[in-house]
Amino acid sequence: MVNTDAIRTVVGIIGNVISFGLFTSPIPTFVKIIKDKSVGDFKADPYVATLLNCAMWSFYGLPIVHPDSLLVVTINGAGFFIELIYVSIFLVYSPAQKRRKIISALLVEAIFFAVVLFITIHVFHTTKDRSMIIGILCIVFNIIMYASPLTVMKMVIKTKSVKYMPFALSLANFCNGVVWSIYALLKFDPYVLIPNGLGSLSGLVQLILYGTYYRTTNWDDNDEKPKPEVELPKV
Repeated sequence: MVNTDAIRTVVGIIGNVISFGLFTSPIPTFVKIIKDKSVGDFKADPYVATLLNCAMWSFYGLPIVHPDSLLVVTINGAGFFIELIYVSIFLVYSPAQKRRKIISALLVEAIFFAVVLFITIHVFHTTKDRSMIIGILCIVFNIIMYASPLTVMKMVIKTKSVKYMPFALSLANFCNGVVWSIYALLKFDPYVLIPNGLGSLSGLVQLILYGTYYRTTNWDDNDEKPKPEVELPKV
């Protein structure tokens, strides 16, 4: 007889590996920042946003909120510290004005997270209620974060070029969404399923666009059009 929990664990581990790869994909960007001793035109926004997203999902996966979600905690806990390193590099190499904005955003996030944590623990007394409130917040944050890939897809359609939408990243995001969707279905968890189902759809659309516009892409065009920020994993 097939052990569903064992399969779910294996799928979750695969999801951890794919997500970890996505979390570390911006490393070349930060190597460039450190080498240049400047953040240049790169923006800290997606990394600051992902920091809060990882904190929320780590909290969601704790036994006091949603039992049996250790693998959600492991990858988002790792993601939190990776994003913290990225944001720290931005703080070191950003001009004073940008640095103040980043610090202000971090303070707002810290206060928000502290309020959510306090309310969840002291107002909601069952894991079902806690899972619902934190799960809904996580879904909302993930949907907001889909604005980045939507912008990239819009640019692809407008320019009929996939030059700024790497195939490997689109494929990894698709696989990431599919794997975590399967994980959520094996022990039904709508709060993990919904954002990752949307992530799978987003990744699929990107792959279709890549197949559609690959031949019309001018790979020799060396214009200085800004590269989109790396799309980060949602779970």
